[in-house]
Amino acid sequence: MAFADPQSITPTGGSAISLPRTSAGQNSSIYTSADGLNVFTISSAYGKRNRRTFRLTQSKVTADPFIPATNVKVNGTVYLVTDFPVAGFTVAEMVALMGGLCTYSSASTNAKLTQLMGGEN
Repeated sequence: MAFADPQSITPTGGSAISLPRTSAGQNSSIYTSADGLNVFTISSAYGKRNRRTFRLTQSKVTADPFIPATNVKVNGTVYLVTDFPVAGFTVAEMVALMGGLCTYSSASTNAKLTQLMGGEN
């Protein structure tokens, strides 16, 4: 079963990005913005452990740090991954664990995310 088409993601402080489905496979779907600069992948992997992944990649054009008069395309990617054994954890338990991590990381206007992106550990 696939997520709805299209998906919509709103970066903090930004505008909503509409992401229509551009590819669908047995265990993954890819959603891409009309300008091609944003790609959202939703996937599942099965084996001795199960893995579920949200992956969002955003591209943009910026000045080349080595040749400032030249522009280059760069991208940044964020992942949200769960990894758990085939038996021993329920979906509800994994949702609760992920929910706790998301709440922790985004509390106080994304303070913990800011620390992480700044290189703190």
